[in-house]
Amino acid sequence: MASGGKPKYDGKCRERGLKPSEETVVRFKAPLIGTTILNDVVKGSIVFENSELDDFIIARKDGTPTYNFVVVVDDITMGINVIIRGDDHVMNTPKQILIYKALCAALPVFGHVPMVLGSDRSRLSKRHGAMSVLAYRDMGYLPEALINYLVRLGWSYGDQEIFTRDDLIEKFSMERLGKSPGVFNPEKLLSVNAEHIKRTPLGILTEQLRPFLVARGIQVEGGPDLEGVVSTLVERSKTLAEMADSAIFYFEENVVYEEAAAKKFLNAESAAILHHITKQLKALTTFGEKELEGAFKSVMEQTGLKLGKVAQPVRVALTGKTASPGIFEILHVLGKERTVGRLMRAITFIEAQRP
Repeated sequence: MASGGKPKYDGKCRERGLKPSEETVVRFKAPLIGTTILNDVVKGSIVFENSELDDFIIARKDGTPTYNFVVVVDDITMGINVIIRGDDHVMNTPKQILIYKALCAALPVFGHVPMVLGSDRSRLSKRHGAMSVLAYRDMGYLPEALINYLVRLGWSYGDQEIFTRDDLIEKFSMERLGKSPGVFNPEKLLSVNAEHIKRTPLGILTEQLRPFLVARGIQVEGGPDLEGVVSTLVERSKTLAEMADSAIFYFEENVVYEEAAAKKFLNAESAAILHHITKQLKALTTFGEKELEGAFKSVMEQTGLKLGKVAQPVRVALTGKTASPGIFEILHVLGKERTVGRLMRAITFIEAQRP
């Protein structure tokens, strides 16, 4: 170091033939001349001058082996023939190649992929969104979406963005691994997750949502058909947690009205609308989409109002909010009894506000 050279073992005991003892480490006797070549399937051929390497330690004083030695022994023992890892391991590889050769073992295929960086292009950390996969699970991300996004950070297949696991198994090849660092983008991950939610079969998605509802104290049994609930929320949800929050109104005994929504749409003017639609809905023998549209059309003809003026008070009466799935979807999922009950409660609420 004093002479400006690379810090490394100076070879003091290289040729002394020392015996093992409690005070000695075990070093690998590396070649002093020539080169060690890494043929990397991602980075291409990388040449290391052996003079730059040193007699690195493979066992410590206490007898425990070091990383570069044990990974080679493990991989040989397990028959590993392809190693794909982060390019922060490139500098370990020439040492490992020397150990493979010393043990007369065939070299595996090496591929070193670029590291994933944060949005500021620094090493990925928690502030960039680097969390346990279990944390993403608890936030409502689907396993397929997380795998899809992480694979696409360092690999491409034309312009295709969304892949199932079967797609990835079929199409993955090391030749398409990227050479530039990927940038972790939480918004992009959210978008990929939303797309996977849309593509997941309703039955599977319903079971994946169930624990999120339970965690929110929702008693699913005895409520509206859960698969029907999910079908109304698929297009509007980016995570299962978001879907669960949006689904709560379906299962509430008494819907809580948002203050601004109630003030604007649950007033004396809308009471007549709610009376009209309640009467129409009570008269229906079936609660299908065609019959529901007919009921609303009848109210529109009676009042001279457009659909929005009729639907919005009904939406707030049923959900407590001004934004929700389509009004006919909600009516169909809630069913006649729950729908009429909520409309009657909204009418009572309006009447209680009168001086």
